[in-house]
Order: sequence, then structure tokens, then C-alpha cells
Amino acid sequence: MDAGTEELRHAHDVLSEWYAKNLTGVLESMPVERAMLDLFAEMTSAAGTDVADVGCGTGRLLPYLAGRGLKPRGVDLSPGMIEVARRENPGFSYEVADVRELPFADASLAGVVCWFSLIYLAPDARARAFAELARVVQPGGCLIAAFKHGTGTLHRNGPSSALGVDFDRYWLSPREMEDRFATAGFAMVFQGHTPPGDGGPPYGYMLVRRSG
Repeated sequence: MDAGTEELRHAHDVLSEWYAKNLTGVLESMPVERAMLDLFAEMTSAAGTDVADVGCGTGRLLPYLAGRGLKPRGVDLSPGMIEVARRENPGFSYEVADVRELPFADASLAGVVCWFSLIYLAPDARARAFAELARVVQPGGCLIAAFKHGTGTLHRNGPSSALGVDFDRYWLSPREMEDRFATAGFAMVFQGHTPPGDGGPPYGYMLVRRSG
């Protein structure tokens, strides 16, 4: 494991209990995010119900996805996050895994959720990660990604610094996201974003369908 990946894993191990305390229930107050997940669930159900949340963190999205008729499982780079997910959101399958090497067979999933989990990919890791996502999604299946708009610039010294950890983050441009999905074999279905707020970047959302 390279140093950047090790740093990211360790940081999220440290942050896992903070996430459990502070993110539980926040989806209820975020109608845009619920609408995006609802659209994903409706579009995905035409291909099947087996889906994965890649970068699932504490597993907070899995009950919501299950409530929309899907059969979700979660993977995360951080063993600490997976431990918390099993405790806080039981009843689902969870595994520790890297987005660049997912524990799923080829074309075995009807859909994938990447909810702010692609923002940690360094430039030299992105092609492999997007190709791996394409490998596991069946033709006609869907992927939805949430991310932060930007120019691809590296960010550090975020809020987690107050908790004694830091890690690389990249606010990616919609053009790069679209191009990488297209290169990997996905076709655009929908994209949108929220306005900037509180000095932070807009949140972007992309729903893509696996070609083939």
C-alpha cells in the first residue's frame, strides 16, 4: 500500500467514531441528496437490485437504498469505518477494499454508489479506479457519484486537522469526471450541482449508465 493510501486509511480509522456521531440522520435534512439517490434507485432497478456503496463509511446510505428496493452492500478502505458500519447499520454485507481492487466479479452489480469517495483519488490512481468501477457494473447498470466541484487542485488542512489527522482531497471538475466515465465505458444520464455555500465548493452529482 502506498503512503497516500495508508494515510487516508489511518485518517478514516481515526474519524470513524466522529462520522458515526455527526453524520447519522443528516440525509433526512438533505432533499437534493435524497432525490439523487431516488433517481439512482429507480434507474438501477431496471437492471437489477444488487448494488454496492463504494466508500460506504459508516454505512449510513445502505438503509436508505434498501428502503428503495435495492440490495446494497458496502466497501470501504478503512477497517475502522467498516467496524462502525457493522455496528451502526447492521444487516448488510461489508468488506474492507480499495476502489482500485474491488471484491466483486465482473458485471456482477446492477449499480454502484460513490458518495464523495472519488475525491480522494490522486491523478495517477483515477484511470484504474474508474476502470475498476466499470468492470463490476453490468451493461445497462448505473453508477451515481457525488463530488465537489473544482479544478483538480490538491487540498489539505481540512476540518479533520482539528482531530489530528489530514489527507489529500481533490475537488474535481465536471469535465474531468465526465471524460473519465466516458473513457471507462459509461454514458451520461444526468448531471447537476448545488450552488456554492458557506465558502465551500458546489456539490456535483453524476448519474451514468454502463454501456455495452
